Amino acid sequence: MGMSSEKRREPAAACPETLLAWYDRMARRLPWRVPPGSGGVADPYRIWLSEVMLQQTTVAAVKTYFETFTTRWPRVEDLAAAPDAEVMAAWAGLGYYARARNLLKCARVVAGELGGRFPETEEGLRALPGIGPYTAAAIAAIAFDRPAVVMDGNVERVVARIFAVEAPLPGVKEHLRGLAAELTPAHRPGDYAQAMMDLGATVCTPRSPACGICPWREACLGRREGIAAELPRKSPKAAKPVRRGIAYLAMRPDGTVLLERRPGKGLLGGMLGLPGTDWAEELPPPRPPLAADWRDAGAEVRHTFTHFHLLLRVETARLAPGAPAPEGLLFEPASEAGAALPTVMRKAFRLGLSALEEG
Repeated sequence: MGMSSEKRREPAAACPETLLAWYDRMARRLPWRVPPGSGGVADPYRIWLSEVMLQQTTVAAVKTYFETFTTRWPRVEDLAAAPDAEVMAAWAGLGYYARARNLLKCARVVAGELGGRFPETEEGLRALPGIGPYTAAAIAAIAFDRPAVVMDGNVERVVARIFAVEAPLPGVKEHLRGLAAELTPAHRPGDYAQAMMDLGATVCTPRSPACGICPWREACLGRREGIAAELPRKSPKAAKPVRRGIAYLAMRPDGTVLLERRPGKGLLGGMLGLPGTDWAEELPPPRPPLAADWRDAGAEVRHTFTHFHLLLRVETARLAPGAPAPEGLLFEPASEAGAALPTVMRKAFRLGLSALEEG
């Protein structure tokens, strides 16, 4: 991987105790975290919930959702008993909606089959719906203090810089995991995992790392060689394709709007949304949900998913009082509907409402 054996041995000075001492002073205060030295015991339910929410999502975005969920559903049994629609509505805006569907599946397995207790091992945790290698390692380490190699983007960056690994991601992931395993201690593994995350999030940042205040600055080969800010290197990404579609916003005089419940599987599965066409490379032919005087809202919604960009045209219509909902669709008050929609549908909803108000 472009490193001599001497380079691999040298960062042994990056000892866990140094990082843990830094963490004891500098740990971020997060609503799901037990502060170091507090004597508190981590709640596996809260750790699991936070880790699922944090998948591909920032800490800042997760905090409010986490507090909402734990207030409404303080135990895994409470979440397991919640109606699907309520949980999906509470998740709206957080994105990656398969996580919410798997959240419910997992909660029901834990509450129903495991007596409300999460497995303590990575193997046991990975058998649950929606829990992959990273999330299993994080829960095992943080909730149960099991030695586990917890590898997220922050940790990959720290390890790549400490060992001056110049081979690019994603191909070098397993090599970085092996190096991280060499550093992972048996003592306080939960705090160590969180310390690595905090170091990457607050000091060893993607741009302009604050090497001068890093507890591992003397051990870091990347800093010593003047290449820390360039690491980890990444292979060029292929350009994302663009898809197009049409969304329809129909409103009755009483302020209710026409919505659909999307199928349980697939993108935005189980979420409320505006009825519309499929999304394709070429704009699909119009497919309004009912006969009405449809008008173009005059602008497009632009949204980026993991694998493609979406351009969504919005058409609006005012309906007659008491207009019935077509089969499979429903009317909801506009004042409440927006909060229950996923982000892309919320954008289309707001654009459509604005067009109706101006029209």
